[in-house]
Amino acid sequence: MPMPTDLPKRILIGRALRSDKLGETLLPKRLALPVFASDALSSVAYAPEEILLTLSIAGASAIHFSWQIGVVVAIVMLAVVASYRQNVHAYPSGGGDYEVATVNHGPAAGLVVASALMVDYVLTVAVSTTSGVANVVSAVPSLRGHEAVLSVVVVVLLMGMNLRGVRESGSAFAVPTYAFMVGVIGMVGYGVFRHFALGQDMPAESSGFHLAATPGNDSLTGFAMVFLLLKSFSSGCAALTGVEAISNGVPAFRKPKSKNAATTLLMMASIAVVMFMGIIWLARLTGVQMAENPAEQLVGSSPGYHQKTALAQISEAVFNNFTPGFYFVAGVTGLILVLAANTAFNGFPVLGSILAQDRYLPRQLHTRGDRLAFSNGIILLAIAAILLILAFDADPTRLIQLYIVGVFVAFNMSQSGMIRHWTRLLRTETDPAKRRHMQRSRAINAFGLVMTMAVLIVVLVTKIGHAWIAIAAMAVLFVMMKGIRRHYDRVSDELIAAEEPDDVVLPTRVHAIVLVSKLHKPALRALAYARLARAHTLEAVTVNVDPADTAALRREWDERGIEVPLKVLDSPYREITGPVLDYVKNLRRSSPRDVVSVYIPEYVVGHWYEHLLHNQSALRLKGRLLFKPGVMVTSVPWQLESSERRKPQKAWSAPGAVRRGEPRAPKAVKSKDSVSTGTNAGDSPDRSKDSSQ
Repeated sequence: MPMPTDLPKRILIGRALRSDKLGETLLPKRLALPVFASDALSSVAYAPEEILLTLSIAGASAIHFSWQIGVVVAIVMLAVVASYRQNVHAYPSGGGDYEVATVNHGPAAGLVVASALMVDYVLTVAVSTTSGVANVVSAVPSLRGHEAVLSVVVVVLLMGMNLRGVRESGSAFAVPTYAFMVGVIGMVGYGVFRHFALGQDMPAESSGFHLAATPGNDSLTGFAMVFLLLKSFSSGCAALTGVEAISNGVPAFRKPKSKNAATTLLMMASIAVVMFMGIIWLARLTGVQMAENPAEQLVGSSPGYHQKTALAQISEAVFNNFTPGFYFVAGVTGLILVLAANTAFNGFPVLGSILAQDRYLPRQLHTRGDRLAFSNGIILLAIAAILLILAFDADPTRLIQLYIVGVFVAFNMSQSGMIRHWTRLLRTETDPAKRRHMQRSRAINAFGLVMTMAVLIVVLVTKIGHAWIAIAAMAVLFVMMKGIRRHYDRVSDELIAAEEPDDVVLPTRVHAIVLVSKLHKPALRALAYARLARAHTLEAVTVNVDPADTAALRREWDERGIEVPLKVLDSPYREITGPVLDYVKNLRRSSPRDVVSVYIPEYVVGHWYEHLLHNQSALRLKGRLLFKPGVMVTSVPWQLESSERRKPQKAWSAPGAVRRGEPRAPKAVKSKDSVSTGTNAGDSPDRSKDSSQ
């Protein structure tokens, strides 16, 4: 029966699933598309705007380059997707770029990719949620000023959905993702119909403004203009973020996994390119003017003018005769941008699990939760994203500047690794048909490498003022993971060495110590249990903190006739832990080959606040003794009534009493009858059976 305290957990994440139900959580293509491609699809909502914002630095004269830049970004996207289709066939285990780089370039390269991907996943959550909230605020201005709080709430909700399991989160997010596709493609189609079939004009609200260049950039020519175009191109490449998520999530697909993943990649690329180019075309058609500083650059705007997002202005212009269409596009855009973070919530935990299995991250990240999701990875990602959102005040424009570096580092390492992969296979393959297939795949990956390397160089050159933060985060993660691996390797070496026959030295004797403060039931149980262990030497030890209490304990000890010797340790400064540690160290020093076994009686309580009232000295002592070689610590529990969910039944007189048909003990057995039976620690268990309870 579940505990009542488990009820909130069951309400939030659902009933726990058996391990053999893992196959039932795998995704068909119709659910895998919204789960893994929502990031790449949603980025078309802000990537065109980033192109326009960057070009606005030079004023209206540079805006007409937007469609050429869009075409180049679309070509790069198709090249990268074609390359990743080779990846999912060659490495379907879910390691993605990390596995490709590790296998073909070595562990160090794999860690570089892993660091880049982890930074990218955190940024995906931060950018997606803040961009979604920004779009919602554009439609509902009354929410302005609460962006950070709304973004944090959204991240927490996404975390809760993903803790319920991959399949359930996919089902929940499928409708909004498909609604976004329908909304944007429908908007593009309706715009085409109004422009070509009806010949209607669709001016955006900012089309009547004059876009002035920022001060000092009104006459950009030559290298300065080329630099601006390259920077605009690098900003537009934000549309490629999330492409790698499918290659990292192949294990979540139904069989045939690689084929389904490759098909989903192709579907994602086709839809994303259509929406991306459609939005850029509509932006030119409606005359949208976007400015980094609207108050100074948008000449003709009213005082206090608040600039809406590019997509909001486009949809408002296209649907100016159909208001529900505008609100539908605004709603699904905000929703898909928020839900795009779900891509990271599926990719990051899988990557974290693989890294934990390779001993680069804590092993807890490799553990599946109640719903067979990697719960620890999901929670860690949510915490990191929330901290980033708060640090940047939920500003998507500032966060996007950090966004592209990590993903293109991973792209480059992955594509160069795939070239090595195909080259290695071609050395041994003799079948002509297979060789042609490998050569074609290598050519595709080589073209993808050229494209992604060019983008990475452009990004580093044009965005180094912001990119250094992402690079520094990658470096910190790299060093941290190397340190974790060294720790695990060191521990493994120690444990393996301890198992070698030559290094195993059996102790000559066991010296048992029972810590006693008062002669109550927990102490009597600990004494009885220690006697049953049959140590070579057994003694009770108490610390003389209060002389009156110590004298009373001695008298009661003698009156009961307990034959276990009582050792009193002096403590002039009323400390308990220090004298016990000194005594144990002296025992070890006098007999180095002896093992000292310390028995500590402890209360078992039922309420959290009761832990503050009991066992504090025992916890401190255990914490210190655990670091002493040759010392074993045993906790002997005594269950208080509060630890039982219902009124405890009276105990049998001994562990075997039920089998022997003995009657129940009417009351607690006297300690004199229980502990003092027998003359040494080697007595048979039956002679001290009453005391074991």
